[in-house]
Amino acid sequence: MIVNSMVYRRDKKPEVINLEDISEAIEDPDAFIWLGLWQPDAPFMHIIQQEFGLHELAIEDALTAHQRPKIEQYGESLFMVVKTAWMNRQEQIEFGETHLFIGKNFLITVRHGASESYAPIRARAEEKPDMLAIGPGYALYCLLDFIVDNYLEITSSLTSRIGEMENTMFRTEFDKQAVQQVYTLRRQLLAIRNAALPVDEICNQLIRLHEDIVPKTLRPYLRDVQDHAHHVVMDAEDMREMLTSAMHVNLALVTVQQNEVVKKLAGWGAILVVPTVIFSMYGMNFENMPEIRSAFGYPVTIGGTIAVCYLLYWKLKRSGWL
Repeated sequence: MIVNSMVYRRDKKPEVINLEDISEAIEDPDAFIWLGLWQPDAPFMHIIQQEFGLHELAIEDALTAHQRPKIEQYGESLFMVVKTAWMNRQEQIEFGETHLFIGKNFLITVRHGASESYAPIRARAEEKPDMLAIGPGYALYCLLDFIVDNYLEITSSLTSRIGEMENTMFRTEFDKQAVQQVYTLRRQLLAIRNAALPVDEICNQLIRLHEDIVPKTLRPYLRDVQDHAHHVVMDAEDMREMLTSAMHVNLALVTVQQNEVVKKLAGWGAILVVPTVIFSMYGMNFENMPEIRSAFGYPVTIGGTIAVCYLLYWKLKRSGWL
């Protein structure tokens, strides 16, 4: 349930802190507490609420996944929800959530669903102890930067897959499996876009409205995350547009090919109409049909039929129908 629980103080090494000691450490203005949780249950979260003085509505949201990405202020603390995404070994995108409680001297991360370990982020942040000692701003930047970088890796991976799909779609044969893959990929891109888009607004609010958590020295870092999130959104929208265009081109090519087949069938049908009409005339029971009794009636009829059919074939061939 508790993944990591550390306290950081200026000019001191990071220390592991027990849950029962948090209420004492949080009163220290020079201490910054970073607590990492993984899908905690309700009784444990109520203990966390008492230790950190968190709002009950934020605790209620943090207990369940499938929250919309957002940033809300409850008293002196913030509650944030961001979507996480990563590519598994089967090259399928898995989504999860990270809920964050941010105060003047604490940061709590609550992970739900698919999510990579935040241990590398903590190690990266600990390389700059002076930044950590300031408060949660730098740790929050490291988390958001890690999440958005995962978005970028996914969109980069999908770019190569889209190139392969485009080659598949630019064919005259209808490929049902390829169309299904395109539809699935468009849904994944929409999910990535919807995950990255709120990060832009979250960073904007942190920069403009919460100077106590994000001081001026950290604003350029948040702007960098904001720029990357915007880049992900634009890439996802561009790729969705490319896939839509590829589907339309494929449908157009299939339609053109079908029209060519229909033209050929219509051309051969027109040729076959000639002998059908002529031979059906001689199937009628009339008494006076002079050419029937003529010695040249049969060869003239066959020859005339062949000549008309050949002439029609020649004209249709020149016009591109055959």
